[in-house]
Amino acid sequence: MTLKYLLDENVAPLYQVQLRRQKPDLIVWVVGEPATPPKSTLDPEILCWCEEHNFILVTNNRKSMPVHLAEHIAQGQNMPGIFILNDKLTIGQNINELIIIAEASFDDKYQNQIVHLPLLQ
Repeated sequence: MTLKYLLDENVAPLYQVQLRRQKPDLIVWVVGEPATPPKSTLDPEILCWCEEHNFILVTNNRKSMPVHLAEHIAQGQNMPGIFILNDKLTIGQNINELIIIAEASFDDKYQNQIVHLPLLQ
C-alpha cells in the first residue's frame, strides 16, 4: 500500500500542489479540505483522525507534536506516523523526501514514530 499524507494547516499549500503534480497517484490531503478535519482542529483530534483513516501527518510542528503523540500512545492508541519537515531543506528537497519515502515504505513502518526529514542524514 502507498502511504497517504495529511498535511496540517501550517504546511505551505505548495507542498500539496507539487506532491500531486510530481506523484499523481500519491494521496495527499490537507486539513480543511472536505473529508478532513476542519482548520483549527486541535492536534490530538488530528492524530485521532489520522489513526482512523490511516494517514501519516506531515507538519512543521516540532514542539507540541511529540507531546501529543506520547499522550496518544499512552491512551492505547496508535498513529501511522508523523513526518516533520526540515526548515533547512528547500521545499523541493522536502517534497523529494516525501515522495521517496512513500515509494520505498511498507505498511506500519512509521507507526507511532516521529520522523524528521531528511530520513537519511
